[in-house]
Amino acid sequence: MKHQFLAVACATAVAAFGAGQLAHAETLLMKRVREERGMHAPHRGMTMNQVERRFGAPMRKLSPAGGDAARHPVINRWEYPNYIVYFERSIVIDSVAVHAEPGEIGPKSQ
Repeated sequence: MKHQFLAVACATAVAAFGAGQLAHAETLLMKRVREERGMHAPHRGMTMNQVERRFGAPMRKLSPAGGDAARHPVINRWEYPNYIVYFERSIVIDSVAVHAEPGEIGPKSQ
């Protein structure tokens, strides 16, 4: 009986802890989505020249990827302080925030 009570108490504690972690992760994701929507960054359809004129030169232009076949166009990435711009050939396909805050939990940048 004592062991059964202990098992139930442990299971309840684990479930409560897991639910708290899940809520925290969802909050971080929602915060990131809101910040990315309001981010002043290049938008889909802009050319490389337009991006450079409007936002300045990137901190770093990463090596292109793809381009080995017609079905795999060249993907270029430009790093700016708060976001990375992704181009298909020379047209913006997306801009993604690097980090919302220093303590953010998420994928590591390469």
